[in-house]
Amino acid sequence: MNNLHILLIDDHTLFRSGMRMVLNTNLPLAKIFEAGSLNDALQEGPSELDVILLDIQLPGLNGVDGIAFLKRKWPQVPVLMLSSQDHPETVRLAMSRGAAGFISKADTAEKIISLINQILRGEHDEQADVTVDSDSAEVPQHLTTRQCEVLELLCQGMSNKLIARKLALSENTVRGHVQAILGFLNVNSRSEAAFAARNRGLVG
Repeated sequence: MNNLHILLIDDHTLFRSGMRMVLNTNLPLAKIFEAGSLNDALQEGPSELDVILLDIQLPGLNGVDGIAFLKRKWPQVPVLMLSSQDHPETVRLAMSRGAAGFISKADTAEKIISLINQILRGEHDEQADVTVDSDSAEVPQHLTTRQCEVLELLCQGMSNKLIARKLALSENTVRGHVQAILGFLNVNSRSEAAFAARNRGLVG
């Protein structure tokens, strides 16, 4: 396969070097791009890609939660998860979020390249994107002042219980605000919401 463009996202420089060596040896004509975080990948990644290799454990937004952002920028590009853990639950979660495949960092170079080639040939099952259930929360056109307060505290890592205590609200009320925030930002989780909010400049 000629003129391949591969984006490798992993925060460990030594692992990226090793993976680049594997890719260069087995796919000598491929052009390899590297990023140490999702934010770097989204800001500096090339417009054209054939496959993305994504570490599941990243600083800030983790790999599983970051799949949605990668799919928005490169909707047709398959994402292969990289992890030192291959527990069935982890694999199922990654696949449910839209990953095209799962690579264990303990796999041999031959197995890794074989899976990449399968993905590039389209020999994998497409996974439906997970979206917020429209029946569970109405998607607002803008955030209220209270929802902005909830978002700020959510971005600080506070739980619904702590947010409720801080703002003198019930947990059910906070839960409703969080669902509205997820719908507004078009994301599926609290960590994705924090990432999106910071990217949009909604929080400091």
